[in-house]
Formats: sequence, C-alpha cells, structure tokens
Amino acid sequence: MDSTTTAGLWDRLTGIQTPPPLWLVIVTGFVALAAVGPRPLWRLSRNAVTIAHEGGHGLVARLTGRKLDGIRLHSDTSGVTVSVGKATGPGMILTAAAGYPAPALLGLGGAALLSAHRITLLLWAATVLLLAMLVMIRNAYGALMVVLAGAAFVLVSWLATAEVQAAFAYLVVWFLLMGAVRPVFELGAQRRHGGAPDSDADQLGRLTHVHPVAWLLLFHTVALCSLIGGGRWLLSL
Repeated sequence: MDSTTTAGLWDRLTGIQTPPPLWLVIVTGFVALAAVGPRPLWRLSRNAVTIAHEGGHGLVARLTGRKLDGIRLHSDTSGVTVSVGKATGPGMILTAAAGYPAPALLGLGGAALLSAHRITLLLWAATVLLLAMLVMIRNAYGALMVVLAGAAFVLVSWLATAEVQAAFAYLVVWFLLMGAVRPVFELGAQRRHGGAPDSDADQLGRLTHVHPVAWLLLFHTVALCSLIGGGRWLLSL
C-alpha cells in the first residue's frame, strides 16, 4: 500500500463526517427502542448486548492482568467468560463487575464519537473490537454471532453511502444505550424469584461482602445515566 493510499485511509478514519438530520437520529432511536421492546424481537437482538457484556468481562480481565481463557456465547442469549487468576482481589472484582455496565459504557463512548461527528471512526473501532473478541470465542454459535456483527460493520463501512453509515451508527449506539437497561431489570426479576444464584451481582456479593442488591443498583445507575447522557449527546442537547 503506497503512502498516498495510507494517508487517504488515515484521513478517512480520523476525518469529520457531516452529521445526519435530527429526524434520522430520532427515527433510529425509535427503531432501537422497538428492538429492545417486544420479547420475540428482544430474544434475537439481545445477542448483541451479550456480545458487549462478555466483551466487557474479557477486556477488563486482560487489563487487570488475568489470563483470558475464552468466551462462549449461547443461543439462549446467555454467555460466559472464563479467566484465570486469583479467585479474589481487585482483578476478579473488576472483571465480574464489568459485564452489565459494558454495553452502556460502549454506547456512551459511541455517543461521544457521534456527537463529535466521527462516524467512520466509530464504525472502524467497533470492527476492531469485534475482531479482537473473535480470537477469544470458543464455540461455533459465538463465533457465528461475532462474525455476522463484524461483517455488518465492514459492509456498511466500505460499501454504504454516508447517509446509510450515519443511520447504522446511530442505530447501533441507540441500541447499546437502550439495550443495556433491560438486562439489569431482568436480572433483578430473576433474583426476586430465586433465580440466577451465580449472577454477576451475586458473585460480586460473595467477593466483596456487599449485598448483591447494591451491585444491582450500581448497574442500574450506570445504565440509566449512560442512556440519559448518551441520548443528550445524540440529540445534540
């Protein structure tokens, strides 16, 4: 690849794109809300939230010095991330705590990029994160989900018009912000009915001797604050 092409790619990656009209931002928000709402559609779209959730566990595990053994995504939209290291301590606590906030914080970061009109940078960054996650996937269904997600970002980045790229980027960020909220409520409902004894909140309760409800409240706070803050950025308020 010659220097001219390299410079062109770099300019494309770091350049500022024209922001979409407000009506498109609002429409993509309603489409994302529809994907989070009805249960049959949510069972499908929730796979994207699980990818972000387990990716959060995996990323923090690596950042805290734990050995990431692998990630599995299942067809019931559950997932598991296995890391090796001390069974207690800050690294394990941060790794366990990273899952539920991850989609919300990714959405918030995406909203920040979109508010700065960095649509291309967002699409490429998401592609890189999905490729990095694919290396750690340890089952066929998980690999299929990550490949399909990555393929969508690649195709939109390279083949779609600027308007389609903007719509796709805003839809993804809205979905992450909204999709991060529902799983926390679902976890709370499961715990009230005696389910999910090994949930992230319960594991954190055992690790920190802080009641799991306190961790649930933290997850709620991160998800809702990210939705409010990210939504304001997306709407340019």
